[in-house]
Amino acid sequence: MQGNTNKVKVLVVGCGNMGASHAWAYHTMDGFEICGIVSTGKSKEVLNEKLGGGYPLFSDYEKALATTSPDAVCISTYPDTHESYAITALEKGCHVFIEKPLADTVAGAERVAAAAQKAGKKLVVGYILRQHPSWERFIQLAQQLGKPLVMRMNLNQQSHGNMWNVHRNLMKSLSPIVDCGVHYIDVMCQMVRSKPVQVYAIGARLTEEIPAGNYNYGQLQIRFEDGSVGWYEAGWGPMVSETAFFVKDVFGPKGSVSIVAKDAGGAGKSDSVEAHTKTESIRLHHAQLDADNNFTQPDEWINLQDEPDHQELCNREQRYFLKAILEDIDLTDHIEDAVNSLRIAFACDESVRTGEVVKL
Repeated sequence: MQGNTNKVKVLVVGCGNMGASHAWAYHTMDGFEICGIVSTGKSKEVLNEKLGGGYPLFSDYEKALATTSPDAVCISTYPDTHESYAITALEKGCHVFIEKPLADTVAGAERVAAAAQKAGKKLVVGYILRQHPSWERFIQLAQQLGKPLVMRMNLNQQSHGNMWNVHRNLMKSLSPIVDCGVHYIDVMCQMVRSKPVQVYAIGARLTEEIPAGNYNYGQLQIRFEDGSVGWYEAGWGPMVSETAFFVKDVFGPKGSVSIVAKDAGGAGKSDSVEAHTKTESIRLHHAQLDADNNFTQPDEWINLQDEPDHQELCNREQRYFLKAILEDIDLTDHIEDAVNSLRIAFACDESVRTGEVVKL
């Protein structure tokens, strides 16, 4: 590594919810050293103060890169900057950790992936649920239910206050079903390990506060080659109902498995970043019947002891990023999965806009 240290020098770009959490991970981990913090507004000063001060602050990304000469760059800005920021960093010989989505177009995501391969540098995409032991268990249990699977998931957010500002800014470049949907599309693809063949999606624009042609509610449906189907819905805004914002449910021929978040799924939690990753408990239902059509086994409640909070999940993401750098982990599958889930999400967005089924 550069300088007089064996630590990975990292430039933090973007200081919102995710950027601040990643910065805290770098600040507290032995393997990283923050060499600069970048944002266009005041958020960098707020974050720097939270971290005890002392880190160099920049408003201009390219100037920060030139001044600090980092080993790695963490990109947690709005999606419309992801492609250009990532490619610039990779071309300067930096490893990149980037929040999802990888870019705001499929072609852009492919260009970022190609740039990482050309540079021979690590590219890790922030799919936070991949670091969550409860979600890993949820996926494993779903894989034991037989085929085809029916997968039902949503994350509706009754956003207000600053979260509504964040969501309105996000919708300048992406819809909720693309921005959030990539997480859950990725989960569905892991559950079925089958090729998605077609998507259909609907959407609605429920506010004049977002650009014309954009929508703040969407629902997508995916059909897989093995007969499995899945739906996901996401709505953002002060008008969104939070009656059913936390559905995480899968069933197959042998039974069903559901995440039951009794607290995180409660009133007032729908726009809480902390609540979104909570599982609390998993309910496993067995479908086997006896001669009288009564269930032969009671439902099982699985309460996992390792229930990391949002910050700990970000810490785990950064430990994985560090491990990838130090141990030269092959990230080919990781990057392909990120591009593919984005390709499916944008096909869903196309379906909303055209009203047509999109074949993949």
